[in-house]
Parts: sequence; structure tokens; C-alpha cells
Amino acid sequence: MERKNNWPTILFFVVTTAGAVIGAPLYLWRHAFTLADATLFLFFTTVTGMSITVGYHRLFSHASYKANTFVRFLILFFGAAAFEQSALTWASTHRDHHRHADTDLDPYGIRKGFFFAHIGWMLFWKHEPDFSNVKDLQKDALVAHQHRHYLVWALLAGFVLPVAIGAWMGHALATLLITVCVRLVLVHHATFCINSLSHTFGKTPYDARSTARDNWFVALLTNGEGYHNFHHRFPTDYRNGVRWYHWDPSKWTIAVLAHLGWAWDLKRIYATQRKAS
Repeated sequence: MERKNNWPTILFFVVTTAGAVIGAPLYLWRHAFTLADATLFLFFTTVTGMSITVGYHRLFSHASYKANTFVRFLILFFGAAAFEQSALTWASTHRDHHRHADTDLDPYGIRKGFFFAHIGWMLFWKHEPDFSNVKDLQKDALVAHQHRHYLVWALLAGFVLPVAIGAWMGHALATLLITVCVRLVLVHHATFCINSLSHTFGKTPYDARSTARDNWFVALLTNGEGYHNFHHRFPTDYRNGVRWYHWDPSKWTIAVLAHLGWAWDLKRIYATQRKAS
């Protein structure tokens, strides 16, 4: 990686953050937030967040299960709406993270600092994904198409569709500021907390040498991704929260898909927990 300001990404985060922390409160001060507005916001927040955890992460990055074409399309469509890069780029970078965890080659390693791991690596450093580590995904026609035309997928799914629905409801501005900007800020920083908070605070019941930690609070923010010490020890397991009381909507969603026959080959590791630290 080389030190280099990523101006398009910086500008994107500045604009969406301004819309969320300045534009949305000003709008709500002058206008009512309707049930329809709330429903649209919750829908897009849920499906884009779950597309990252259930799809980009557990399906594409780790192949912890298999899914049919319909499920993969929905994941790629709403995953693009999260504006976290294509599934191919995301998976390649994440596989590098696991392969080089806690070394200088880790693309968002916590040893370079909390801010670096959270967001700095995207804003002020240039990282070229090593697509040689995602040759399996390059064979997937849908994944390859989304990667080649990522900007079109992202704009259609994450901007055009929600704003069009908002305009149809008569609340286009509310949708732009809340369902687009606020939603993006929340989903982004929830995702980023896995790289920062879950590599700083929490317990290490499965691998005391790893900086990855089980953090129940991050699990609440990220649909179950916070049980990170387990995940780094057993990355191919379709679950992150392996106990019955662990909050992991992502594993429950995958289990439901399997029950419907839309997902299969769910991988499970029967791990022995060491004394928690």
C-alpha cells in the first residue's frame, strides 16, 4: 500500500455525511417523518446491510454456503446499493485481510491504528486488490457483470430506486437525505466497526494471539458479525455467533434460505472454546 489521498472516496464520504448530519436534521425540523418514510429507510438499511454480511462476506468472501441465482442476484443488487465496492473487490480485499491478518500486508490492519483500520485505509491509502485470490468468483457471471458495471449497479440500486420510490410517495428529498445519506452513513460505519472495534475491544475465546475479538455490541450493529475472534479462527463457518443466545441475524437468514431450498452446503465448525480472556 502507498500513501495517497483517495479524493473520490473522500468527497463521497463528505457529501453523504453532510447529508446525514446536517441535511436530515434540518429536513426533519421542518417536515414530518411519515410511516412510509420510515418503512423505506428501514427496508433499505436492512437489505443493504444484510447483503454485505450474508452475501459479500459469508457467501462470496468465504464460500461458507452456496446459493441459487435469485439469491445471488439480490445480494449483488442490494450489496451494490451499500456503496462498498463490487463483490469481487470487497472479497479480494477481505481475503487479503484474513491471509495477512495483523501483519504489514493486512489492508486494514489494526496495528496501523484505530482510525486507519476503521476508515483511514480507504481515504488516505491506495490498495490494489489482488484479483488472483478471487479466481473462483471471476467465473460467476453475475459477480463478473456487477464488477465490470459496478457504478451502474450502485447508482440504480442505491440512489435511483429509493429516490424514485420516494418521489412516487411525494417525499423525494426525505428519501435522498434519510434513506440514502443517513442509511449509507449507518451501514458504512457499522461495517467499519468490525475492522476497528472488533479488533480492539472484546474477548478472545478461540485464539488469544489474534487481535480479532468477540464483541457483542458490534454484533448488534452488524447483523451478527461482531463475534470476530471465532470468525478469524474459523472463517468458513456460515455462523459468526455460534451460541444459541448470540445475536446473529445473518446466520438465521442463511438458515431460512437453506430451509427454502435456496441455499445449501452450509459449513459448520464444531469448535472447542478455550478459557475466555
